[in-house]
Amino acid sequence: MKRVIVITGATGAGKTTVSNYLLEKYGMPKVITHTTRAPRPGEVDNVDYHFETDQSMKQLHLLEQVQYDHHLYGSSYEALDQGWQKNSLITIVLDTKGAQTYHEQLGDQAVIIFLTVSQPTSLVSRLSQRGDQTQALKQRIASQEYQRDLRLPKSLAQVAHLIVNDDWHETQQKLDQLVAELTDEVK
Repeated sequence: MKRVIVITGATGAGKTTVSNYLLEKYGMPKVITHTTRAPRPGEVDNVDYHFETDQSMKQLHLLEQVQYDHHLYGSSYEALDQGWQKNSLITIVLDTKGAQTYHEQLGDQAVIIFLTVSQPTSLVSRLSQRGDQTQALKQRIASQEYQRDLRLPKSLAQVAHLIVNDDWHETQQKLDQLVAELTDEVK
């Protein structure tokens, strides 16, 4: 069965690190999402995002989309299919709202990982260590989205794999165990 591993949780919990680990160790492609914003310096079309026009975005079969800073962002069935052409297990990083949508739309095909930490204050220090500007950091922490993503939504409580990412070595072991279980199901 083709599966998409949906990695969700608060900013700073390690979602991108987990996605990169699954790509490097298991060859799980990342689902490339779509946006109508212009590429930032160094970003590459069809690698970082599928950069779309308003018109091309409307032609996609989107699973979920959000508007942020006057630009649309979303993920599509087309991007899932592109990933599944490379591997039956693929990954995507989403906020908790997007993770709920994936669970609703894809059912068992969506394997949800909710990343968290035991001390929420450590998220703030992780964000500052990665170079986030102080003012932007304060705004992000105060946002409704950040507060929402700190907690596992009730609708995902029975299906999500909860991983407390305090120790990277332990997190890797839990990821390896999950991948082994998913691989056994495919056989």
